[in-house]
Amino acid sequence: MKTQIVQPELTVYQTEYTERGFWGKLGRTARKAGRKLVKVLLVLYYVARDPAVPLREKAKIYGALGYFILPADLVPDPVLGFGFADDLSAALWAFYSVRKYVTPQIEAQAEQRLNKLGL
Repeated sequence: MKTQIVQPELTVYQTEYTERGFWGKLGRTARKAGRKLVKVLLVLYYVARDPAVPLREKAKIYGALGYFILPADLVPDPVLGFGFADDLSAALWAFYSVRKYVTPQIEAQAEQRLNKLGL
């Protein structure tokens, strides 16, 4: 019997994404979320802003970012140690889907923002 890998259907969350919502939640939760998740989210954000990235790929990114913003998660964010595990999973899924669009400039932008956030 073949095991089927189920990918999250994050495009339903893309309507939840707003730039203001993203920066607001990131500012409130960056330290709790941790450097790894924040870096992946920032890279996704900057990839989505690149006009060379196809709309189909941007939809995956906006889905993951929308899931991060959405207050109703599979695992509530306040749950210590596990609260951001679902957000990280969604972000990593999107990241690996669009990783070929991650440039050294995007990596540098994400690092600069991490430094500004003190992470």
